[in-house]
Amino acid sequence: MGPLNWHWEVRSVNGRGLDIRTRVPPGFESLEPRVRDAATKRLSRGSVSITLGVRRTQGVAELRLNEKALDQVLAAVERLRERLPLSPPSAEGLLNIKGLVELVEPEESETDAQARTEAMLTDLTAALDGMIRYRQDEGSRLHAILSEQLAAIETLVAAVAKSPARTPDAIRQRLKQQVERLMETGGTFDDSRLYQEAMLLATRADVEEELKRLGTHIAAARDLLNATEPVGRKLDFLAQEFNREANTLCSKANDTDITRAGLELKAIIDQMREQVQNIE
Repeated sequence: MGPLNWHWEVRSVNGRGLDIRTRVPPGFESLEPRVRDAATKRLSRGSVSITLGVRRTQGVAELRLNEKALDQVLAAVERLRERLPLSPPSAEGLLNIKGLVELVEPEESETDAQARTEAMLTDLTAALDGMIRYRQDEGSRLHAILSEQLAAIETLVAAVAKSPARTPDAIRQRLKQQVERLMETGGTFDDSRLYQEAMLLATRADVEEELKRLGTHIAAARDLLNATEPVGRKLDFLAQEFNREANTLCSKANDTDITRAGLELKAIIDQMREQVQNIE
């Protein structure tokens, strides 16, 4: 529009909150509050960089002769010729004098300036909407990835819940074998005392509460994935809760299969936490 061409460049990277950085050429600083306002209305998360590039249209500026400066130069030349034998100055020589010829930009009316500002902001809106559409496409891809990860977590939680190693009888048998190896004898033991110790060990190793909380987190995460509002922060917090329960499960594990499932669970949760950082 008019003597100016412009373009907007909008970039966004992962971020827990919304951080907007603007960069405009000198003379366009008044746009910055409206740029921030437009971005804040459309975005809620991410580190966003918004840059305005402006270029003047070629051939719009005009060459203007500085008449006053020319009169002063000619007067000075005449005074010199009165004292020295000089030939008249050439036009080319005069044009080479700095400031004698000026490059003048056309004046812009207030109405034109306002129209240009609104056109610039309209283009900014289009650029922001384009980035949002890209984010939505990326969101669909992330939805599929996170859904697969939640399904894998659910499978591992179910496997731990059904593990035979969690039963008191299995713990009792394992404790008895450990005592036998320790004492290096095949003698008999007080089954009543051994059962009490097994029950105590089973209580300490009980992961039922952790499994229930993991199941609750899975359901909550699926609800968030199907929500329409921004859920990045909530998913980030939920991923931390997933990790906390997985750590506790691993610390209580009393069987190699449960330990293996707990470690695999932690690996999937770590992958999920990385993906969540990309969600608004």
